[in-house]
Amino acid sequence: MLKIFSHHVPSQALAQFFIDACMLALAVVLSVMLQSGSASFEWRLVVPSAVVFALVMMVLNSAFGLYRPFAGGSLRSVIERLALPVVVSVPVAYVIFQLLPWGHFMPEAAELTVLAALGGVMVLRGLSNRGHQGALMARRVLVLGAGADAAHIERVLSGVESRGLEVVGFVSMDPDEVPQVRGRVLGAPSRLLQLVREERADEVIVAVRERRGGVLPLRDLLDCKMLGVKVLDLSSFFERVQGQVRIDSLRASWLIYGDGFRQGLARSAVKRTFDILAALVLLTLALPVMLISALIIMLQDGAPVFYRQERVGQHGRTFKVIKFRSMRNDAEKDGKPRWAAANDDRVTRYGKLMRLTRIDELPQLFNVLKGEMSLVGPRPERPYFVDQLTAEVPFYAVRHCVKPGLTGWAQVRYQYGASVDDAVQKLQYDLYYVKNHTLFLDSLILCETVRVVLTGQGAH
Repeated sequence: MLKIFSHHVPSQALAQFFIDACMLALAVVLSVMLQSGSASFEWRLVVPSAVVFALVMMVLNSAFGLYRPFAGGSLRSVIERLALPVVVSVPVAYVIFQLLPWGHFMPEAAELTVLAALGGVMVLRGLSNRGHQGALMARRVLVLGAGADAAHIERVLSGVESRGLEVVGFVSMDPDEVPQVRGRVLGAPSRLLQLVREERADEVIVAVRERRGGVLPLRDLLDCKMLGVKVLDLSSFFERVQGQVRIDSLRASWLIYGDGFRQGLARSAVKRTFDILAALVLLTLALPVMLISALIIMLQDGAPVFYRQERVGQHGRTFKVIKFRSMRNDAEKDGKPRWAAANDDRVTRYGKLMRLTRIDELPQLFNVLKGEMSLVGPRPERPYFVDQLTAEVPFYAVRHCVKPGLTGWAQVRYQYGASVDDAVQKLQYDLYYVKNHTLFLDSLILCETVRVVLTGQGAH
């Protein structure tokens, strides 16, 4: 994986992105050249705009998860995965045709050719990213340990989203210990350097929690690093592969001395400026939908239209979050806070539609303008649940180092949670965001949010 602006991006997906962009740009150039004739072909005009077109379309496809491997290798699963990107990409491509310089003189036949090329690239990528097909240039991983943590790593690396990494074996720390892994156990830690050479390992993952008393072969690990082999501990592995900071493998020293968790003034100023501009644009675009929603709520269940609730924000300060009311007026008539649940019977008919499409979240844009929230960040929770989770979940309060968000890394990755266990899973994504948040990661999350909204994933 490559680290771009503090965020881990799979090198396989990045290579696929640029290959597809080059193929599409080449298809545009050839199509315009063949249709307009080489004599009147303007390289300086067509080539840059073809590159812009290709990059815009590939970014759009990335937002719909086209470059993320998915389970299920059947033709039907591929069609289902491609349906939404194709439906959205075609009209967007036509709009771009008219905006770019060559759009005014590009023949209709050339436009159809480019659309066919775009569809071909998308189908090719959908087919290549299905199931457990092997990745090109997969990195070979040797795991130090054969216990429960090593078994967890084995399960993670067997998933489709980790196919760029190949486990070549495990090194048992105790010859008397019964291995909990299904893969090959190659030998003892005293042979670590030899095994790395024999197996041509690119990475060593240390799946050992006890590190005192000379348990780890530190000299061999240092020699591996000097050979150019990457050495990762459990926390760094899960951060890189799953986009999480795992609670069960986390140490306070890693948070204190590790990279990330930067809260500089420049970053805050850039994020605040982005929030204000984006919130104003979104409010302008969403105003008709918000007016219609307010009218429907009034007709269906009466006043009030908005729902204000106390939430915990940055540095533990509380504020009133604003949402369209999606539940009945007597949703908590006993006064006791309850987790919202999937298929909650307290949700009104139009409330279900609002939650499915995230329309109920739109009034929170006013919270963004007031500075109480950001567009992207951990979702704010109610004080009752924050007190409960802070007492039960280690490092839970760390998520309050940044402003809560309208959407977040946990929302696009874990979908929806309605229990303490779910809150732990979401916290692991929130900690990753707090540690690595940049404008680049915010942009990725907003793109993922578009996909989640349009597909209805994680709705409740």
